[in-house]
Amino acid sequence: MNDCSSCIVRNRAICASLTVEELAVLGKMGRRQRVKAGHTLLWEGDDAPVVANVLEGVLKLVVAASEGREQIVGVVFASDFIGRPFGKESPYTVTAMTDAEVCIFNRNSFDEFANQHPDLQQKLLRRTLDELDRARHWMMLLGRKSATEKVASFLLEMSERITGQGCDTANAQKVFELPFGRQQIADILGLTIETTSRQLTQLRGAGVLGLPSRREIVIHDRAAMEAMAG
Repeated sequence: MNDCSSCIVRNRAICASLTVEELAVLGKMGRRQRVKAGHTLLWEGDDAPVVANVLEGVLKLVVAASEGREQIVGVVFASDFIGRPFGKESPYTVTAMTDAEVCIFNRNSFDEFANQHPDLQQKLLRRTLDELDRARHWMMLLGRKSATEKVASFLLEMSERITGQGCDTANAQKVFELPFGRQQIADILGLTIETTSRQLTQLRGAGVLGLPSRREIVIHDRAAMEAMAG
């Protein structure tokens, strides 16, 4: 049982539209679960008995590619929703990239609850459409862009997703810390770690960003990075 009223992502999660009374009902259905980095929560093609809100951490969405390789098709952060309501099979494998915590629900119970709350159904629909837009963006990022464009696009998206807010060119400098290392960035973008590191070094050399540490990023010139992202 969860106390949804104290949830750290309550105002951003899919259940944000619910009343206090409705949250109390939903809280009785859910439970918090810690997920260690590398642990798989759902497997592609298997029955998906649960859905979940991400409370902390970063998880990747993976589909099987040819020759047994995996293709990362998305990354989810705190307040994102994972799983397939009103469906049976998981369309992708969900694996934690960092230590994470999720609020997990039995899918059948969640589906029944959602059927009784039209506002939540609307949120689920908007989430599905957002996922479709994100998937299209991801396909372009991985398939049509150069290494420089991939890294620049990725860092721009991370600057918004990690900090939870956008950034315009009037406030060009933004500091954030990536929750994963360069090898994981390379895996996400379909690049080698050597190429990824080289691109980051070139962006730093051009004065577009700073790299105070292995994971900390400082965007000095967002407009220039947006131009590089294509």
